[in-house]
Amino acid sequence: MIKNIVIMPGDGIGPEIMAQAEMILTKVGEKFGHTFKTSQALIGGAAIDAHNTPLPEATVAACQASDAVLLGAVGGPKWDGIEKSIRPERGLLAIRKALGLFANLRPAKLFEELKQACYLRPDIIGQGLDVMVVRELTGGAYFGAPRGEEVRDGERVAYNNMIYSESEIRRIAKVGFEVARKRRKKLCSVDKANVLDVSQLWRAVVLEVAKDYPDVELSHLYVDNAAMQLVRDPGQFDVIVTENLFGDILSDEAGVITGSIGMLPSASLGAGGPGLYEPIHGSAPDIAGLDKANPLATILSVAMMLDYQFSLTAEAKAVEAAVTKVLKDGFRTGDIMEQGKRLVGCAEMGRLVAERL
Repeated sequence: MIKNIVIMPGDGIGPEIMAQAEMILTKVGEKFGHTFKTSQALIGGAAIDAHNTPLPEATVAACQASDAVLLGAVGGPKWDGIEKSIRPERGLLAIRKALGLFANLRPAKLFEELKQACYLRPDIIGQGLDVMVVRELTGGAYFGAPRGEEVRDGERVAYNNMIYSESEIRRIAKVGFEVARKRRKKLCSVDKANVLDVSQLWRAVVLEVAKDYPDVELSHLYVDNAAMQLVRDPGQFDVIVTENLFGDILSDEAGVITGSIGMLPSASLGAGGPGLYEPIHGSAPDIAGLDKANPLATILSVAMMLDYQFSLTAEAKAVEAAVTKVLKDGFRTGDIMEQGKRLVGCAEMGRLVAERL
């Protein structure tokens, strides 16, 4: 198999962690007989410095022509004072739109070796935490129109419109069911159908889609109850599918429960074409260039790419197993360090994972 992958290191620790991702790709290719051809493109602050835009046209063209895209991180205090419309984060929103990415997959997995970092009591965690949040990425209150601010009766009023079409709900529901099929075949659809008209349509369409997936167990929760259940009994969840605003909140909640955002990957997918794979953490400019960054979330993002983009499940599992083995062997970067373990830097952590592959 030959695949072309665009790597966008971005800002801060981005170049350091993406160097480890490239090394892992090379190792996977050698082990399984694949060729991963990589090229680099600018996004975020690095693109602003070079081209005065967070997303150059050349980057968009390269990503659209690729088989997959790997992103490091964007942003940092260096660009906080510039015009809002061209800040680094705008590049991320723009590339999602350019690639038609409507489904955000955010796994929250608690590694056995990192249980002490979890914010929940051991009796609540029980056998562990392994939840996938499938968030709709291009609709809802974040993008609905009309939106804005105006003066009514002498006071300022602001408004956003939470709006979803049947087709938008149907396509994200299908992603949720397909992801559940690859896991434990349980899907929980989260809405607010007791209050919101848009959620009533959401639930109705999800129920229609469910008829095509009789092998997947479907349940429904209101978003407030879902937020409570995530901290009360996270083990009950396998896959959660929900709209943009609810997904933004619930995916962060599920992620922080694990205690270490340095371990969490993500994927953004469209109807076809290249997906975007990235760690959920930021650019961490305070440790950039110091070889202190944790590359494991980025390496696990590579595993997600292998699995969800290329259907290379065995290769993805091999990467995940290598990460687990490194943790079992007692190696830690600073963000996940604990007493009695061996502290290593970003480059060494990447080398150790590659070695175990």
